[in-house]
Amino acid sequence: MKYLLILFIVALAIAPLTHFLPSKRQRQQARMREYAAVHGLFVEFRDLPAIPAQLPTRRKSRAEQAIYYGKRLKPSRAEPRPRRAWLREDGGWRGVERRWLVPDVVQAVPTAVEALSIDEGSCGVYWHEAGEEGDVALIVAALERWEQSLISP
Repeated sequence: MKYLLILFIVALAIAPLTHFLPSKRQRQQARMREYAAVHGLFVEFRDLPAIPAQLPTRRKSRAEQAIYYGKRLKPSRAEPRPRRAWLREDGGWRGVERRWLVPDVVQAVPTAVEALSIDEGSCGVYWHEAGEEGDVALIVAALERWEQSLISP
């Protein structure tokens, strides 16, 4: 009986510690981010690009944030690259400014990607990591092709 009581007390002491163990989804996200980092991408939280007319006057909510998987770009020698973004809408893509042509890289990104952007320092995709590790491989390949097309126009 004493051993059973000791076992019960130890179990009560250890039970709260199990809350610190990562969930299956958290482990998958860590593997996806590690794969991206090993293959030359950086990962950070960013606000989703928005169409200027749709920008809220109040502070943006957390729901408008996404994970940005980006590829660092070498600085341009001539003029700085313009900041541009494209959004997925109704199964298609469109520029934040309608006159911007959609880059060819949109054909290669997974369907979970919500937006693309480019600026002087990087090109990348916005998503909520709703896919799997294979989707990260597609993103890496697409961003490498995009980087090459920017280097050699």
